[in-house]
Amino acid sequence: MKITFLGGGNMANALIGGMLKQGFAAADITVIDPGSEARARLAQSYAVNCLESAEMLTAAGDVLVLAVKPQQMKEAVAPLVGKLGNALVISIAAGLDMAALSRWLGGHRQIVRCMPNTPALIGAGITGLCARPEVSTEQRATADRVLRTVGTTVWIEDEAKIDGVTAISGSGPAYVFLFIEALQQAAADLGFTPEQGRLLAIETVQGAAALAANSVEPASVLRERVTSKGGTTAAALQVMADTGVKEGIVAGCMAAAARGQELGKILGAD
Repeated sequence: MKITFLGGGNMANALIGGMLKQGFAAADITVIDPGSEARARLAQSYAVNCLESAEMLTAAGDVLVLAVKPQQMKEAVAPLVGKLGNALVISIAAGLDMAALSRWLGGHRQIVRCMPNTPALIGAGITGLCARPEVSTEQRATADRVLRTVGTTVWIEDEAKIDGVTAISGSGPAYVFLFIEALQQAAADLGFTPEQGRLLAIETVQGAAALAANSVEPASVLRERVTSKGGTTAAALQVMADTGVKEGIVAGCMAAAARGQELGKILGAD
């Protein structure tokens, strides 16, 4: 399977590293990136083929991964028109819908749109995927195989919901980091050292997430089990309820989804 990456940034690096660990051959991977330092780093780290520009590519191969910034996409893909054949195009660019990508790619229709998140950098990501109807079963399996090298995948049949994936899991790590920040601040205010506060906060978040992942009970039930009536946890949760913490998180996700839709319209305009 010949695979081409348009863009060699952090997510492309994560995918390439994950793919090589899962048995993909470095000789079958080509990366197009205008940055000489990026190309040198990729060649040294992974021994993949590197090209300076898309004009140097004769054919996209079996899979083309679009990993450039959304605002650069239209210009970046222009040299690839006519070089795609029946290639599967996998886009990991946030906000850009498949209709815009298809137009910019000269009407190419075998497109899968993905929304990974930054934990993919350590192989712990979650990626939402959506495919155009023209994508074959085999191509869907290929896209799934590629994205599974950096974590878990979930298929979304309605592309409109990809903005929701962005709001929940794409932006979600930032919400978790904010919560960790808050726990660390509280730890500092309670007299702990920065090192102690960091350890207490991160291990608590990791442990709670692992417990939730390994339990058949909903998060609400797990929360109730930690909360004794009149106890310390109940006191904390009451203050959080009074200050609208949960409502604020939900409202933030809705704002992220709305902004994703807005950006999609802006970025996808011809």
